[in-house]
Amino acid sequence: MADDSKKSQFSNDDVLLPKTHFWESMEIVHWEGFWFPPQVVKPAIKFRSTFAAADGDVLLTSAKKTGTTWLKSLALSCTQRGGEVDGADDLAGNNPHFLVPTVEAVGYKHEPLKFDIYDAPAPRLLHTHLPYSLLPDSVKTSSSSTKIVYLARNPKDTLISMWHFFNSILRPIPLEKAVDFFCSGVHHYGSFFDHVAEYWIESRRRPEKILFVKYEELKSNPTAEVMKMAEFMGKALGSEDEVEKILWRCSLERLRNLEVNKNGSVITCVPNRCYFRKGEVENWKDYLTPEMAERIDQITRHKLEVIGLVL
Repeated sequence: MADDSKKSQFSNDDVLLPKTHFWESMEIVHWEGFWFPPQVVKPAIKFRSTFAAADGDVLLTSAKKTGTTWLKSLALSCTQRGGEVDGADDLAGNNPHFLVPTVEAVGYKHEPLKFDIYDAPAPRLLHTHLPYSLLPDSVKTSSSSTKIVYLARNPKDTLISMWHFFNSILRPIPLEKAVDFFCSGVHHYGSFFDHVAEYWIESRRRPEKILFVKYEELKSNPTAEVMKMAEFMGKALGSEDEVEKILWRCSLERLRNLEVNKNGSVITCVPNRCYFRKGEVENWKDYLTPEMAERIDQITRHKLEVIGLVL
């Protein structure tokens, strides 16, 4: 894969970017140390260079296939309710990825958003898969009260989720090849391990700015984790009963069975149903061989555990 990336290049406004193939059927390009779908690069550059963060904005962040759909649903419900018992349930008629747009992927959408990411008044609830190093300075600056919520997940479960997802929208590949892509970092948004490490390190340095959420803790203790997230976003919830209603509203079973998520499509070539599989912890045990698991664990120890992060 490394050799292929040297043989051909992708042009991005006079800048030549190395490119290679992902999942054997899709081109991706190398920009600023990470791999991206070519169509993402220009919107990412625009976001990085022109987005003016405002007080009250919340930016949800995540590597791909770490629970982004659930994160968007929970954050939206917390934001809409804001401590009130009854609030609008936009999730009943819209997919979470339409309601909380991923800024660099807006161009993939079938329908125009309800608001302009760049012109809408604060507070805005947005999402990005971009690494921390590529976020706009206006978001990262200490003078801005914009909050960042990052969701991380066990790398082996992330891989299995990625394998099922891309096999459903691209030409399927064997799990062995998916492991190769994952371990080499040659996939959408680049190395999972570098992505997680950037946000983890910054969240330890500025916990008031970045809330680092672990998917496994969100699954095992959802009430406490959602209350923590809501308070961090400035939308503290008044009671555990409110949280329970939010958890029901955002549950995988409920969202999966909504009509909009059975038949609709927010992103081109990605049916909404593809976002709802199992959402289980340690589902990787049903798929990975001991050798595959150890290969990923070695990278995890080298990249994450060495900086104090256990996933």
